Amino acid sequence: MATSIPSSSVASDSTQPAIGEQQPLVTSEPQAPAAKPASHDSAPPPALLDFMLKSWKPAAQKLPPKIKYAGAFKARRQALSKAYPGETLVIPTGHEKVRANDTYYRFRPGTDFYYLTGNLEPDCVLVLEPKDGGGHTDILFVEPNPGRSDATFYTDRVKGELWVGPRLGVPESRARHDVDEARGLDTLADYLKGLKAASTRVLRGHSAKADGAVAEGGERDKALATTLSEMRLIKDAQELRELQTSIDATQRGFEDVIRSMKADAKSERYVEGVFNLRARVEGNDVGYNTIAASGSHACVLHWTRNDGPLVPGELLLLDAGVEGHTLYTADITRTLPITGRFSPEQKAIYDLVYASQEAAFAAVKPGNDFMEPNRAAMKVLAKGLEKLGILEDAAEALKDEHQFYKRYSLHNVSHMLGLDVHDCAQARQEAYKYGKLQAGMVLTVEPGLYFQKDDLTVPARYRGIGVRIEDDLVVTARGCKVLSGNIPRTVKDIEAWMSGVWNADKAPAKSKGKKAASKKQDKSPAKSKDKKAKKAKAGKRK
Repeated sequence: MATSIPSSSVASDSTQPAIGEQQPLVTSEPQAPAAKPASHDSAPPPALLDFMLKSWKPAAQKLPPKIKYAGAFKARRQALSKAYPGETLVIPTGHEKVRANDTYYRFRPGTDFYYLTGNLEPDCVLVLEPKDGGGHTDILFVEPNPGRSDATFYTDRVKGELWVGPRLGVPESRARHDVDEARGLDTLADYLKGLKAASTRVLRGHSAKADGAVAEGGERDKALATTLSEMRLIKDAQELRELQTSIDATQRGFEDVIRSMKADAKSERYVEGVFNLRARVEGNDVGYNTIAASGSHACVLHWTRNDGPLVPGELLLLDAGVEGHTLYTADITRTLPITGRFSPEQKAIYDLVYASQEAAFAAVKPGNDFMEPNRAAMKVLAKGLEKLGILEDAAEALKDEHQFYKRYSLHNVSHMLGLDVHDCAQARQEAYKYGKLQAGMVLTVEPGLYFQKDDLTVPARYRGIGVRIEDDLVVTARGCKVLSGNIPRTVKDIEAWMSGVWNADKAPAKSKGKKAASKKQDKSPAKSKDKKAKKAKAGKRK
């Protein structure tokens, strides 16, 4: 997904009401303000209240097992603890966001909160409380689960189990997430009131309640957000596995789209729906709004309206990523010919973008500046634009005081990738944009060329063509590995890929005997060795 390096400002949702503030069916609290929707349900009679509390099977008393990778989450909390000895750290996950009236967007945990806990529930707050002997006690505040002993399980639209499903509960959360303590959210307000602002840092912008309970810490609070972003710059083995899973699912989503282009897809909206189905089947959701840009729409960097037709002879720029169940997202772009074949003009532009990406790949190695891949790609693009007769002088265009090539390629080629599509956004510039590449960093490489249909500096035959190629890479000890290396990139390979998907759908089914023989043949040592060699060649660069 095309981007420039983000600033270090923290987004705020201070106007967002907390979940507990929404209007339940039955409540002893004052009526909500008029701006909030009133319930249209009838008040249950006392007899129903009494009947609903009886004859339920006792809940299981067994505590759940630890979450997968609980050790990794604990290690991150311990690393954060070492960074702030003697200080209390408050990290909320955030709340469901209102879509309209009493309907909500699907909840996604706050990135930093999830990174430290693995907890997916809304409203929760992690507190690291300093211990007298050093280190911290990690306390997880969660929504209690009273089971069937409290009428709210069916009367509370916002938190009731029969309305929105069960919450894990307090003792269960302590066991599941391997924290030192778990407490009910109903105790959080009093706890926060007792904190000393001078020795407390809050990750702000996620919870109005937490923000309001502790006095602003200014630069102290910003430093906490920065530390968490910079902790995420280097991915561990577990994170790399999760990213690879999301990338592999994204490849299948792209193949779904290619398949639909031959059969039913006649619009960008259809393409979006096809890919997003894969994201929900194999993951949590899409990692960002899918860009399905056909024709000249591909010249709009973040075209997410997706309201245009697919026109034969034009290109489809598909920028999309599956966000896995563990919230790590892929970010892949491929530019596909709608008919399965590139025209000579489309091929010329595509090949130039491909060459610039190859140059950027070669610059992804430890010790290089983060911006070095961008510089390498821009040099190739500028020289290519000169050959195409679009730029008069590549050397002049590349000068800092000119940068004329940016008329056709507005964005930088890389950003960090991880739990967020534009990951580590609060990191200091000297650790990110102006920092050095290090082994374990995961970044995108996504050069592009975009020729607006009304741009008179571009020959008419190229106007309206937009091409971007984007892959996800991890920096290794000696170079980089292209995590998305199995997704075809060259003109030849993309045409073969599309043809292969379309022809596979048309091929008649083989008999069972032939299928078995084919499978047996595919598992021969020679073929297996050849496949492994091809995969390694596609992915690794030193």
